[in-house]
Amino acid sequence: MKQVVQRYRSSTPKIDDVPPPSLRGAGLLVLNEASLISPGTEKSTVQVAQTGLIARAMERPEKVRKVLAAIQKDGLKQTLTRVFDKLDTPAALGYSCAGTVAEVGREAELFSVGDRVACAGQNYASHAEMVYVPKHLSVKIPDGVDFEDASFVTLGAIALQGIRQAEPRLGDRIAVIGLGLLGQLTVQMLKASGCRVIGADVDSSKLQLAQQLSADAVASSSDLGEAAAGFSEGHGVDAVIITASTKDNGPVEIAGTIARAKGRVVVVGAVGMNIPREPYYKKELELRLSMSYGPGRYDYQYEEQGRDYPFGYVRWTEQRNMQAFLELVAERKVHLKPLITHRFPIEQAEDAYALMMAGTTPYMGMVITYPPDRTRSMPRTIPVASNKTGRPVMLGIIGAGNHVKDMLLPPLQTMDTVSIRTICTASGLTAKALADKIKADSCTSDPQTILDDAAINTVLIGTRHDSHASLVVKSLLADKHVFVEKPLCLTEEELQDIRAVYEKKASTGLHLMVGFNRRFSPHAKQAQSFFASRKNPLVMLYRVNAGRIPREHWVQDPAVGGGRLIGEVCHFVDYMHALCGAPPTSVFARRIGRHSSGITDDQCSIDLTFGDGSIGTIVYTAEGNTGLSKERFEAHADGKSLTMDDFMETQMYAGSRKQVFKTAKREKGFPEELSQFVRAVEQGLSPVIPFEGIEAVTRACLLAVRSLQSGSAYDL
Repeated sequence: MKQVVQRYRSSTPKIDDVPPPSLRGAGLLVLNEASLISPGTEKSTVQVAQTGLIARAMERPEKVRKVLAAIQKDGLKQTLTRVFDKLDTPAALGYSCAGTVAEVGREAELFSVGDRVACAGQNYASHAEMVYVPKHLSVKIPDGVDFEDASFVTLGAIALQGIRQAEPRLGDRIAVIGLGLLGQLTVQMLKASGCRVIGADVDSSKLQLAQQLSADAVASSSDLGEAAAGFSEGHGVDAVIITASTKDNGPVEIAGTIARAKGRVVVVGAVGMNIPREPYYKKELELRLSMSYGPGRYDYQYEEQGRDYPFGYVRWTEQRNMQAFLELVAERKVHLKPLITHRFPIEQAEDAYALMMAGTTPYMGMVITYPPDRTRSMPRTIPVASNKTGRPVMLGIIGAGNHVKDMLLPPLQTMDTVSIRTICTASGLTAKALADKIKADSCTSDPQTILDDAAINTVLIGTRHDSHASLVVKSLLADKHVFVEKPLCLTEEELQDIRAVYEKKASTGLHLMVGFNRRFSPHAKQAQSFFASRKNPLVMLYRVNAGRIPREHWVQDPAVGGGRLIGEVCHFVDYMHALCGAPPTSVFARRIGRHSSGITDDQCSIDLTFGDGSIGTIVYTAEGNTGLSKERFEAHADGKSLTMDDFMETQMYAGSRKQVFKTAKREKGFPEELSQFVRAVEQGLSPVIPFEGIEAVTRACLLAVRSLQSGSAYDL
């Protein structure tokens, strides 16, 4: 299918052919009929891409500091590779569209195939022939509203949320500063609310349009002070809504001047925010910022998982704002056709952006249209390059987030025995971009394509954690070797299912490996050699300064990410397992009693015993200082001691001797683990990590979570 994309090392947007997105449970696949270019937001995105790297760096000093810190730990080459990979990653343009439902997820039961819907959301309601949109970012289009008008839904909801923040009352006199699309919509809805409205802009044509549509009065930005005084009979306006887009501080300054005492100023657009104290202080003005479409925006549980807010407590969510806007359009209280200046078919979308960036032709609402043929072909798999075939490891990759791209793909690409055949991601855009970059044979948004491909004998799984177990089972049943990023699964039931399938398939020579990379680090090898001749059990301590992950992040969701104990602590359990050479046999975990974030599971300690009598404690904190290294490990036995600091330095003490092993950057074992896995597959060797060890580590983490909740210790 065709989609408009912007790469940050390219000065102009392009039309790309990509696989359509895959369907997820809490959303819809929508066949687009129309999408609206948002002039302010999308022009800004293109302008950023046109800005040089040095200028961008100067505007974002905090990003530069992060890059410099990464160079110190991971080395210049690896850090710059990541930076340029991000610059090459395409961004989907557009966030407001309308079309027909093609498929419905199992948790989006209020919608049906064939429904006409309007959709919102960056990376969802894109300029593309087909889009995946979560159910709470979709609304049914009322009768009498065409697709073209419905494609305004996002900007309409943004304007409406700004109005709600202003709390207008019947008869209020309100000023709207900035009469682009948002401003024009705001003026019309304020009039529908029974307010008197004065609009201001630097562009005389926009003033004329606002007055034609419904504004009671208009004024150029330079004359707004005097005009507002007359409009409000000298009292000042009841509220000011700023819908302009400028780095200048002028809109905020004039708003303070024209507002009445105890009035309200609402900022909707991106403007300078250096608030002048005197007018705001003397008038006791209330300054409010409007959060995009309304409550629910940026809330992962609301938008992605479809968990609604109670109607009685949150009357106007972003979805309900979208619906209210379309109802106003249906009642002819908001008129959109006069706002449309240009229409472009998707094949000519690049011309729309060229017109917008040139700035020589007046424009306002630009609508992208799509082919009306309901049967148009949109294959889920697209050929990309002709790769080397016949290699021992023919690889299909399902899920390609930052970890896969940054840590796993670089070493895999250097291996002569590996051919990357197909890249699969839920977003066809991501799959196509990565396949282009690494010259994979093809890209797809359908995992079944990889499972059905007889030429693929190995699958790498790097999706979100909740899909790991099912993809592992399906891959094994399809007679594929499996490398799955940690964790293996999220529940005991899933672990049992995997074991049952693997026991049947292991006899055929299939490999199952989990990405426990740290045991393969050169620092781990030093530790294993150092304690190789020990006679007594080890005493081990692993301190992890993990850093915060917000409560709303998917990793913190027990059903999706499993939480950080399952998703990350498995690394450290496995490291101890590899060093002592015996699986964990019991676990006891405890956490702090409370935390202001509401999360306590990532502030914990975990005590483990191992089959050889060794013991280990993992101290895991999300609250350590960022200046401290992330990981520090200690082990002691037979008068010997070892410390390892962040996989950069290992110190070994034996008698009066001290040995130091250093690496120039963090060496966490990614190339080594992949090399051993590939060699085992290629040569038919024994599993790199026996399944019994993988199972024991996974079960230890599952029981650690249970221990946090119950306060009891558990034997494996």
